[in-house]
Amino acid sequence: MSGAIPAVAVVDTNVLLALWLFRDPVVEPLRAAFAAGLLQPVRSAATDAEFAEVLARPGLFSVEAERQGRLLDAWQSVASLVAAIHAAPWVCRDPLDQKFLDLAFSTQAGWLITRDRDLLKLARKTRRQGLSILTPESWALRGPQA
Repeated sequence: MSGAIPAVAVVDTNVLLALWLFRDPVVEPLRAAFAAGLLQPVRSAATDAEFAEVLARPGLFSVEAERQGRLLDAWQSVASLVAAIHAAPWVCRDPLDQKFLDLAFSTQAGWLITRDRDLLKLARKTRRQGLSILTPESWALRGPQA
């Protein structure tokens, strides 16, 4: 794999929870792809803020503050922070999910990995411009080279 440029990937909050909080084995191929340099995950201030806010929601997951910080740090240590974010030409029905499309558009990501139905519904439109929106399960079947 030497010399290959890793594919840029946006990972939504639900999948981040599966990766970092729940350690769901179904999403472990993503972690392996990050570690192997096959995927370059990206993040923005807005996506970081949402991940931190969801981890901190009282009663939702009951994650103590110290662990919240460790989980956020773990994600931030593998994902590149993107400061310049531009509005994507695609609009998500749920405005809270728009930040993931904007990040994908701004970085020319090849992948947006999500389980969110509103984002998945846009997959056909975004594919024409080089962005594949799919579940982590579908991504694992295809792999980073697809």
